[in-house]
Amino acid sequence: MNDVNVIRVIIGLVVAIGLILYFVTRTKIQVFLAMIIGSVAAGLISGLPAAQVLAAIKSGFGGTLGSIGIIIGFGVMMGAIFEVSGAARKMAITFIKMLGKGKEEIAMAITGFIVSIPVFCDSAFVILSPLAKSLSRNTGKSVVTISCSLGAALLVTHSLVPPTPGPLAIAEFFRLDLGRFILYGLIAALPISISGLIYAKWVGKKLFKLPDPNDSSVLIDRPYTEAELAETVTISEEGLPSTFMAFAPILIPIVLILLNTIANAVGLTGFIKSLLGLVGDPVVAVAIGLLIAIYGLAGKVDRKKVVSLLDDSIKQAGVIVFVTGAGGALGAVLKASGAGDAIANMLVQANIPGIILPFVMAYLLRIVSGSATVGMLTAGSITAPILLAMTGVNPYMAGLACCIGSIGITNLHDSYFWVVNRTTGLTDVKEMFQNWFGCVLTLSTVGFVVLLIMNWIF
Repeated sequence: MNDVNVIRVIIGLVVAIGLILYFVTRTKIQVFLAMIIGSVAAGLISGLPAAQVLAAIKSGFGGTLGSIGIIIGFGVMMGAIFEVSGAARKMAITFIKMLGKGKEEIAMAITGFIVSIPVFCDSAFVILSPLAKSLSRNTGKSVVTISCSLGAALLVTHSLVPPTPGPLAIAEFFRLDLGRFILYGLIAALPISISGLIYAKWVGKKLFKLPDPNDSSVLIDRPYTEAELAETVTISEEGLPSTFMAFAPILIPIVLILLNTIANAVGLTGFIKSLLGLVGDPVVAVAIGLLIAIYGLAGKVDRKKVVSLLDDSIKQAGVIVFVTGAGGALGAVLKASGAGDAIANMLVQANIPGIILPFVMAYLLRIVSGSATVGMLTAGSITAPILLAMTGVNPYMAGLACCIGSIGITNLHDSYFWVVNRTTGLTDVKEMFQNWFGCVLTLSTVGFVVLLIMNWIF
């Protein structure tokens, strides 16, 4: 590719990114349409014929959804049942009992770490927040500490661990084995979540808040009196599923996917290999988890109510599916235009580590868009064709860079910023930023260090 063509494809990429950001932040155009428009602009400016641009968009869109669209649909349906069944609350109570008194924030962090794999972090926080306030009321421990621990862990696995839609799409963009990527995501998520827990303990001392004994929606900034502390709030388990059933829909699919990955890694053959290949395929594994959720968690719920719930969840999945497909379309256009090879060569010549690009791009897009998923998908669709063309770049670390970068920093147009703060009970904007801005900044900063260490090791 000559210098003129290189300049054209780079200009096309810059224009595409600029259009997407402008449409998403300044107009009424939805991100799906914005990404398709950006794809067309990138292709035409780079010099591709219109017919080839449209062909790339169609193949990229269809190819991406053909691989992960079903999994996203199943996962969203499973998450919907998980929300209404009380399974998340049961998990939290289980960890509280296991860890004992004084470790409530750790119990909530572990719960958030697991729950956010199938359930969107916004919904999960709203579901578990009343329990966090009850724990604060019973222990006299700052509700900011308990809630921030929960919110941090929810955000981390939502951003890093498939089959959450964002990381699932990243695995597809970078052509990664899903089981192996789950392992890398879990390895990275653990120290990042611990950093969030440490920050939560620190900020809880700076913002010492407790639920008002007479109205839990109001916070007070003084310790409870002995009489107030003696009056505890009952944490009921009535109507909740069993411990096994609460965990099964999440853990069984992950275990099946990982077993299939291990079987492939060790070269297993015969019937067992075929069986694991079937049940460990991501589509089948998540379908098994969904069936467990339907008949285990929602087994006693009226059939029409369950069907209605699943129908509503599919509507919510539609946006995710289309945005994911649009990301695949954009990536296909960039690959066809030669942008991937051109920018890969530039990075090599400049001696810039490949994983820096997806991290920085996802980080910036997260800040601008206010959405971790949008930042991750856009960065992944743009950088995957570039990094896959580079030698010496581990695609798993490149994909992880997109995920960690998407944690970014939070701001006022981030919906989760308001969910965490308002649901916790904070109303002062300065306190909101001290609570959640500081926490997310800690997560992304530690995440970058973890990424560099893992890239050096792997």
